[in-house]
Amino acid sequence: MKELTTHERMTLIFRHEEPDRIPFWDAPWNGTLSRWRREGLPAWANADNYFDCFGLDKIARFMPDNSPRFEEKELSRTDHYRIYTTRWGATQKELIGEDTTPEFLKFTITDPDAWQKAKERMVPTKDRIDWAYLKQNYQKWVDEGYWKVANLWFGFDVTHSWMCGTENILIALLEEPEWCVDMFNTLLDLHIALYEMIFNEGYRFDSVWWWDDMGYKNNQFFSLSTYRDLLRPVHQKAIDWAHSKGMKAQLHSCGDIHPFVPDLVSIGLDALNPLEVKAGMDPMALKQQFGKDLVFHGGVNAVLWDDIPTLQQELRRLIPIMKQGGGYICATDHSIPNTVSLADFRDTVTLIKQLGAY
Repeated sequence: MKELTTHERMTLIFRHEEPDRIPFWDAPWNGTLSRWRREGLPAWANADNYFDCFGLDKIARFMPDNSPRFEEKELSRTDHYRIYTTRWGATQKELIGEDTTPEFLKFTITDPDAWQKAKERMVPTKDRIDWAYLKQNYQKWVDEGYWKVANLWFGFDVTHSWMCGTENILIALLEEPEWCVDMFNTLLDLHIALYEMIFNEGYRFDSVWWWDDMGYKNNQFFSLSTYRDLLRPVHQKAIDWAHSKGMKAQLHSCGDIHPFVPDLVSIGLDALNPLEVKAGMDPMALKQQFGKDLVFHGGVNAVLWDDIPTLQQELRRLIPIMKQGGGYICATDHSIPNTVSLADFRDTVTLIKQLGAY
């Protein structure tokens, strides 16, 4: 079979048909890209185009701003860290460097009254959309056969991790569920309204993608009944809207979310990522049980990037099973860390293409 564009390849994968090869769609850290540039990657390579250096699949992402738009301000800085406020109303402390995880110090939205004040700021206006970026890049995406992804952000993940704090939201799910549901829906509805503006200008996307981490190692943040009562209806709304616009629906949910998978299938989800092996997910068992209904994206233990021979051995075990009948997008279950050399990544990409060929 001739080499397909990413759009052609992904279209067949979502039909659960076999294209020329499986797609490969993963994400390097900023520090990884810096290392690769030192080792010979072109200086122009960044997170949005690095795939051109390896003949990988071309993915375009876009996301309007659906935050409450609180003031973003740096409060203090030392040689080692900085403290700043975010548009989500959080105060964060972050180490100086390329690959760091922020510490959350304080949240603005901690109760329903504070939420109502924030909600008043969340109005769908055109200045929440980077029109210049769309105008500059969209035709290239179409001409070169990119898979175009409309990012959403709503649900448990953004509210607990960026806006309100994990403890606040876990308690509220039980004691003030109406508040949680209102936040979930408001965030989604704002994004839908903004995308409707984008569609009215003639832009189109192939899928929606949203992050909603619902699990951790060998467990979930909340019960299946809580998911069904509070969060599943909002997921259903997102999926139904995506399908009404001719788009596929892709969910990223880290952790062990095994109990939620049948429900995700029942509400029409098209693709699930990242199948976090180190948290307890079993990609091959999921493929056997749900392979006719779901596209699986991920499922390669990212911890193995530190041991390339073992990683490649795992790829040889996993890919021949996961690729059967289409419906598989190769990736690790997190991202590509800065321990990975450019040469090792090139060798791994070559192996993935060989193993993933049909």
